[in-house]
Parts: sequence; C-alpha cells; structure tokens
Amino acid sequence: MPLMHRLSAFGRSAAMVIAAFALGSLVFLASGYNVSSVWSGTVQGAITAPGALQNTLRWTIPLVIAGLGVLVSFRAGFFNVGAQGQIYLGALAATVVGLTVHVPGPLLSVLCAVAGMVGGAVWALIAAVLKVVFGTDEVLSTLMLNFIAVLLVQYVAGGPLRDKAGSSAVASTTALPQDARVSNGLGVSAALLIIAVLAVVLVWVWASSTRSGLTTELLGRNPVVVRWQGASSRRLAFVCFGAAGAAAGLAGSLDVLGPAGRLVAGFSPDIGFTAVLVALVGMLTVPGVVLAGLLFGGLQAALQYLPTVSDIPRSALDLIQGLIAVLITLQVRSVWRRRARAPKPDQNIPEPSPTAAETANV
Repeated sequence: MPLMHRLSAFGRSAAMVIAAFALGSLVFLASGYNVSSVWSGTVQGAITAPGALQNTLRWTIPLVIAGLGVLVSFRAGFFNVGAQGQIYLGALAATVVGLTVHVPGPLLSVLCAVAGMVGGAVWALIAAVLKVVFGTDEVLSTLMLNFIAVLLVQYVAGGPLRDKAGSSAVASTTALPQDARVSNGLGVSAALLIIAVLAVVLVWVWASSTRSGLTTELLGRNPVVVRWQGASSRRLAFVCFGAAGAAAGLAGSLDVLGPAGRLVAGFSPDIGFTAVLVALVGMLTVPGVVLAGLLFGGLQAALQYLPTVSDIPRSALDLIQGLIAVLITLQVRSVWRRRARAPKPDQNIPEPSPTAAETANV
C-alpha cells in the first residue's frame, strides 16, 4: 500500500475514533453527567493513576496478539469473527496440558503456549473446512463456533477439571503450577512483552516481506490473479484461518499462564470481539493494530477505574467502543463499495485453464 494512501487510511480511521468520542460526549452530557470528569477519569484509569499503565498493557497484549490473527484472515478476504471462541479453545488446551503434563516449569510454559496455538488453530480450521469444502459463510460459522466454545469451557471448568476446593460462585479449574506462570495476577511481565513483540515482528515481516504474505493480501483483492500466479486459494484459506486461530489461541493460553493462572468460565468475554475491532481500526496494518490495541487496552483499563472517580456506569465506555465499531464498519463498508464499483484490472481475463497436474488428476 503506498505511503500516502496508508496515511490517508489512518487519518480516516482516527477521524472515526474522534467522532465516536464526540458522540459519546454528547450522550453523556444529555444524560446529565459531567463530561470533563468522565474523560479525566478515563485518562487517569488508562495512563496517570498508580498502576494504570501496567493495567493498560495487561489488556493491550492479548488484544494485539489476537488482533494480528484477525488481520491475517481479513487481509485474505476471510471475515473470521471467531477470535473469541479460538481464544477460549486455546485457553482450554493450555489448561489441559498444564494440569496433565509433568515437566519442569519453563518447558511446561512452552508446551502450554504451543497447545493453546494448536487448539485455537484447530477451532479456526473447522470454519475453514466449512468455507472451502461446503461453501458455508465464515461469518456465520465462526460466530456459532464462538458460542460452542463458551459452553465447552463452562462445561470443563465446572465439570471434569473443576477446582473442588474453590468457591461455587464461579466455575474454574485447579490452578496451574506456579513455576509455569509467565506473569503474576497483574498480567504484565518481561516474558509477555517479549512474546507480544515477537508476534508483531513475525506478522509484520510475513505481511510485508514474504511471497506468502503478499499473495494472501492479493487473494483478498483479486482471487483470479492469485490463480494465474499458480497459487492455491484453498491452501491459502487454510493457512490464513489456521494462523488466525493460532494467534487467538496463543492469547488465550497466555491469559491462563499469566494473570488468571487457571481456566475460569467466562473469562475475558469481550477480548475476541474487541480484537476484530482492533484490526479494523488499525486498517489491517501491523502498526495500526498495535496503536489500536493500546487504545482499546487503555479503554478496558479505564473501564475498571472510572466508577471510582465518577458516578457514570461502567457501560459508558462500552458505549464508546460500540460507537467506534459502528463508524468504522460504515467506513470499511464504503471502501468495499468503492472497490466493487471500480473497474477490475482482470475483468477481461479468462479463467486460467487447468494445469497439467490438475488435468492428470481428473
């Protein structure tokens, strides 16, 4: 994407975010709340209050990692909105490994993270099979898989792996071994930051410097040209869904290995859905995902702090996120409509004839 076009896209996205905050301010004002105290409390909760930056990073890390996965699938034109279910399956797989495999702590941490990535990838690949083999709309399938994942985690945390010594108020599993944890309850550590940075660098290099990454973006824009280049759109679909699920699963496993320390039914119920918003606000670019992750991580941190300094309900910042979602969706929809009306460079190119290998397999 040319630099000026990229800057223009970032400018439009930033304008939508600012407009959402402005509309939210009008709603707060009409509801009788002191707008200045609301935003002052938001800044305190996200940045200036004691521990605020740490809490912002605690939420930014999973949002960025899961958002990178959404970026991979959306760039290829696959609207995978199943990050929430993939996070849950990743957390579930990591918990099973953490409670059943007995190895030294650092090795167990690695095995749990790998298990989380595999669990998230497998859950995403179910939608990939439905899309590629049966033509099922991936928005519908991934949404339905989210609900199944939530129920599966509730069953496991409240049944087979339930911590019988714990409170009956919230279903949760036995805690993972302490030496396998990668952070304390605050959810920020050098290990987590290194993992997040490595994920960002890996996706950035893949997207900007590899043939697979460039072909994947082309698949989302012009599948016919991808076929002319000899690439398999079916194989790319499986790769993109698998990579997206692995990233979300990693985010889920890090929650279990980090701040939670165990699998809790209904943990982080909005992270996966917010990750989709992070990718869209970031205009499907790696730097944009990082910046959007910081924004929504800050909002999540402020959401926990704001009620202590203002009488506004916690749902106020949820309203802001909802307004951002609506405005960004309208912006993205308008871009897609312009692209659909634009002349296609390949509109007069006939479908490629079968290759020799394809003919031989007939």
